[in-house]
Amino acid sequence: MIFLSAVLILCCLWYLLKFLAHFSLKIHDLVRKLSLYTLFLAKWLQSAPATFTYTAIFCAFTLVQGTTPQRLINIITNHSSTSIARFSNRPISVFFDSAFWVADHGAGLILYVVIFWTVIAWAERKYGSPRIIFITLSGHILASIATIFIELWAINSGRAPSSLAMATDVGVSYILVAGCAAAILLMKKGMFWLSLISLGAFILFPIIFEHSIWDMGHLFATVIGFIFAKLLLSLSPIRKVSSPRELFEKCRAELSNL
Repeated sequence: MIFLSAVLILCCLWYLLKFLAHFSLKIHDLVRKLSLYTLFLAKWLQSAPATFTYTAIFCAFTLVQGTTPQRLINIITNHSSTSIARFSNRPISVFFDSAFWVADHGAGLILYVVIFWTVIAWAERKYGSPRIIFITLSGHILASIATIFIELWAINSGRAPSSLAMATDVGVSYILVAGCAAAILLMKKGMFWLSLISLGAFILFPIIFEHSIWDMGHLFATVIGFIFAKLLLSLSPIRKVSSPRELFEKCRAELSNL
């Protein structure tokens, strides 16, 4: 909540400064100096539109969770979940509903945003928006289906109660780990192994110590992300994109020509 509020306040202050610049020469000069950084930010956001649009949507839903009564949040969470019951009734839309709802009242939101804005946004620039959307959606949907089949097996074999069919499974984490898997494939050797070990620890430790079905879903999404990313890379190479420094210099040159 604090993070989202800070972003909104900064946006409002910027447009207020631009308005006041019409009446003050000092403010006009300040806006001109800051325009280099705002132009760079705009170009950076435009370079990975799918990632930043998706992040804005699930952040907005998180804001709703923070300002809505708990009872209503529980109803919405159940409605958005990829539970067995909802999958039986709405097998298509349930996957999209759950993809935009942050679990546990937005717990870990800042970490999600940081990873999406850095790792996955970088991967989108390399793969292009269509490919990163395909990879992450495939990880989310196929991992959710695999998790549902494990739940059905657990219920039918008597290893879990029938109430598991109503258990909620929402959140952006399947999309996150599938996107991270795609990004890791593009990294150089040193960073590749460091990132692979970090992601492996994030995936495997909960499976080993908590034995949760939904933690298995993260493993499925990661493996699916690796497979589809590798397949798409074999069909077409990665894109050549500007580094942040190169992009910044392009923005400087663009403003100097105005």
